[in-house]
This record gives sequence, structure tokens and C-alpha cells, in this order.
Amino acid sequence: MFPWFSFLSYIIIMAITPGPNNIMSMNNAKNVGFKKGVKFNFGIYTGLIIIMILCLIFSSFLYNLVPKIQFPMKIAGAAYMAYLIFIILIPSKKQKDKSSNGSYLMGALLQLINPKIMMYGLTSMSTFILPYYSRILIQIFFAFLLASVGFIFTLLWALFGSLFSMIFEKHGKILNITMTLLLLYCIVSLFL
Repeated sequence: MFPWFSFLSYIIIMAITPGPNNIMSMNNAKNVGFKKGVKFNFGIYTGLIIIMILCLIFSSFLYNLVPKIQFPMKIAGAAYMAYLIFIILIPSKKQKDKSSNGSYLMGALLQLINPKIMMYGLTSMSTFILPYYSRILIQIFFAFLLASVGFIFTLLWALFGSLFSMIFEKHGKILNITMTLLLLYCIVSLFL
């Protein structure tokens, strides 16, 4: 049975936590306004779709070529989630200073150098999707789902950027503990 709760917890945590897409989207919307900043977000979405399909191809190739790679990929995914826990518990002030060039192309190209998105795609594909689904259409559906969830949260960061900043400042500890516990649950569920 597909672990929907673990999968959805993981992708929502990955999509909502600060990263290059969310921070740059928020700053871009602050600089040019939400309406003008949407083209940057659509660039991000295009890049996300491309990266998720590439992650699917890469993960499928490795998963089908060497079935024994599943456990090391789970270890890598768990290690990355542990790293995210560390980042959540010890937040960096540097992320708030990032700005962006708000073009569609820059949004798309950002994905090529975004390690968070690559780990998001590789971990999701190798841990949650490939062990349960072998049909290519279902796998492509999940690639689009992953990209769409990421896109929705970049739009939310753009739309509610200042609100999120206030929420994180005011309730940062509670949010960080909640995200940490959900990530720990995801790590444990990888090995169940």
C-alpha cells in the first residue's frame, strides 16, 4: 500500500520550507509585486517539471539497473532529511538577503542549480514512487504532482511573503518543531 501520509508530509515539508525558490519568489514579489512576479513563478514551474522528469529518468534508470541501490538511496534520502532537520533547527539569516531577477528564464534556470529541488525529486522518486508504481504514466503523473506542489508553495511564498515572515518570526519555534517531527517521521517510515 502506498504510504500517502509519509509521501504528502515529505513533499509539503520540502515545498514549504525556505529554499532558493521560495526565498527568491518572496523577494521578487516584494520588489515587483505579485502580479508582475508571477512570470518568475511560472519559470520556476517549468524548471520544476523538467527537473522532476529528469529525476524520474535518473532514479528509474538506477532503480531498474541496480535494484540493490534502493537501500543506499533510502540512506541518502534519510541523510538529506536529517540535514534539513539541522537546517530547520539552526536557521540561517543569510537566506533573507537573497534577491532575484524576476524573469521567466531566470526562474526556470534556477532549478538547474537548486540542490534542494534535485534532492526533493530524487528522494521522492526513489523512496516513494518507484517502489510502488512501475507504469510510466503514473510515474509522470507523480513528477507533475511534485512540480505542482512546489509551484503552489512558491506562489504562496510570493503572495504571503511578508505574512510568512511575521509568522516565522512570531511562531518560529513551534513551526520548526512541527516540521522537525514530521521529517523524523518521514525518515523512520523510509525503513518500515
